[in-house]
Amino acid sequence: MAEHALKEWASVIAAMLAGEQVVMLRKGGIGEKRFDVPHQHFFLLPTHLHQRPELLTPDARDTYAADLAVRDEPGRNLITAWCEVHEVHPISEQSELDALDGFHVLGADYAQSRLKWRPRQPLMAVVVRVHRVTPTIDLEMTEEMGGCVSWVALPNSVPRPQAAPVLDDARFDAQAAAITDALASAAPHSTSAAAPLG
Repeated sequence: MAEHALKEWASVIAAMLAGEQVVMLRKGGIGEKRFDVPHQHFFLLPTHLHQRPELLTPDARDTYAADLAVRDEPGRNLITAWCEVHEVHPISEQSELDALDGFHVLGADYAQSRLKWRPRQPLMAVVVRVHRVTPTIDLEMTEEMGGCVSWVALPNSVPRPQAAPVLDDARFDAQAAAITDALASAAPHSTSAAAPLG
């Protein structure tokens, strides 16, 4: 069975590999009706499309300047991260998004724009356990992998990775619990529920 990858900004992947964040805020590509999480585990495929320094927090702009400096999509890509899904939280309210401030490297204005785009569809906060892939996978990019799509099927030659978690159990559990608690406090009527996968 083919492995799958979720396309994510290279700067965000770098932050996840540094242990700075365990949550991604997603709403799907332009050609997609909605964003779903159909896979319990997946690789992260770096993309440079649309990422710009002003769309990240000031600290992240400096820390991940090298990733932000790349603007063109390469003919070959290095896969360095693999994820296991922990929880998926649908976010519909600004108060919930505000509660995640500090848990991700996206700038507040840009995160808000993601929430407001297609307002009938929730913004998905995908909490994942990130693993560092060793050795890294050198992937030739195909036409099917390009464009504004979220998920791509990888060639059958890409194996299940040998990967070690970036955060130990205690640190990951603490971050995941803090996100759940923050969202529960901010949700309307003080209720928050993780969405089912798929």
